[in-house]
Amino acid sequence: MAFSRWDDLLVAEHELIERAMAVLKTSLDDIEAAARNPVPLARAVDFLLEFGDKIHNRKEEDFLFPRMQARGIPTEGGPIGVMLQEHRMERELLANMSQQLGNLAAMPADEREAFRQRGVEYLQVRAEHIWKENDVLYPMARRVFDDTDTQELLTAFIDLDTATYGPEAHEQYRKMVDEVETVGAKKQGLIHNLTYEQIEGIMETLPFEVTFVDANDTVAYFNRLDKEKLFPRTRSVIGRKVTRCHPEKSVAMVEAIVEGFKNRTRDKAEFWIDFRGDKVLIRYYPVYNEAGEYLGVLEVTQAIGEIQKLTGEKRLLD
Repeated sequence: MAFSRWDDLLVAEHELIERAMAVLKTSLDDIEAAARNPVPLARAVDFLLEFGDKIHNRKEEDFLFPRMQARGIPTEGGPIGVMLQEHRMERELLANMSQQLGNLAAMPADEREAFRQRGVEYLQVRAEHIWKENDVLYPMARRVFDDTDTQELLTAFIDLDTATYGPEAHEQYRKMVDEVETVGAKKQGLIHNLTYEQIEGIMETLPFEVTFVDANDTVAYFNRLDKEKLFPRTRSVIGRKVTRCHPEKSVAMVEAIVEGFKNRTRDKAEFWIDFRGDKVLIRYYPVYNEAGEYLGVLEVTQAIGEIQKLTGEKRLLD
């Protein structure tokens, strides 16, 4: 993946770190099972040390923090000092866990629990740390950096990656996380945090209409049920083939779009029309699962006339 901004690169690395953290959490949640099979736990700790600390944290400590200090943001008594302290805490907790992993199965129950608590402490510190950097530190740096700072930081980060793992370093990092997840917990999204009622509420609150057509080209879902819609439809459309939901003159185009999604020659299709005094944007996206298998098509329809009129800025506190 090519990055054009230093902060986008670091945030993407946070996402990789969080994936390994999820595997670590799963292992710690059942420490007895982890003692019997410590491989997932060991892989997660190894990645968090070798990449999370020696690659990611090094970029911040060697390049980002010194440049922020040079632009007037103090280290001692300021946010950089807090970040450095947390880096040390993370490093010490992981190093301690790494040293004790080989003895996990033979540990007395109280020592194993102490090991688990160190892991939990690491997860808490790291999670808060990532939030602070994404939402506070990086925006602070953006405000004081100029274009030269931005380009030189990005170059320094990429040079470190290349020197360590070659020109395809970020692809290697992703493969490393994939391996951690393969032997540990399968990558899990965030949807499990929501109840059915919450999901339903979210879908009905979206400021646009969505329709999902499954892998068999059959309409399976649409939101805003029983509510006003740009293109009215009722429950009777569910189970109908998508080609029967479009005018005959557009069927061939619909079929071509769907086929392009299935064979991966298309990644989206977009159209916009003038409709009932408004401009309406209609977009189609293919849906795949984690294994890359085709699940269907998501249609998103939105009136954008008011959006097109936006000028200037309106901040959250305005």
